[in-house]
Amino acid sequence: MTNDTKTIAALLQDIAKARSEYISLVDSINEDQAAHKISADTWNIIDITEHLFWAEQGAIYGMWKTLLAIRNGSAEKTYSSIHQNWTIEKIIEHTWKEKEEVPAVAAPRLGGTLRFWAASLSNLQQVLESFGNDLQMEELRLIAHPHPISGAMDFHQRLEFLRFHIQRHFLQVQTILHQL
Repeated sequence: MTNDTKTIAALLQDIAKARSEYISLVDSINEDQAAHKISADTWNIIDITEHLFWAEQGAIYGMWKTLLAIRNGSAEKTYSSIHQNWTIEKIIEHTWKEKEEVPAVAAPRLGGTLRFWAASLSNLQQVLESFGNDLQMEELRLIAHPHPISGAMDFHQRLEFLRFHIQRHFLQVQTILHQL
């Protein structure tokens, strides 16, 4: 357990670094490689990148909507949850199965090109930074909207999750590339 709270700027920087590393990795991949499926029941690199976009867009939207609801009194302002003061890694360890089912809202569904999804994912950093400019340090440990698998998390943990999630899929893309 930890009760260390990073600054908003540090959390956003961690996400930006993970995003940059992911984008750099997929920028070196051609569209044929990106569309290749290792097996019928796995995602290809286009699917992974599309999923990252939908998951992060939904998370930012949900955090901002919840933050505004807390501020205007239409959502509960609370700091306590069963995962209070846990790192995102500990939350994932205690709430996820080895191969988790993706929530429908974050599932890849449009296909297309890797370049489109990589650019779309890259552009979310600006949206995230706008949210970060609105979020106040004293709000970081308020409980945000629940994660569809892990449940209750505060805004700090939700931001940590964005970094963790990108890094998790970075490793999956590396594994796919080694199998090509």
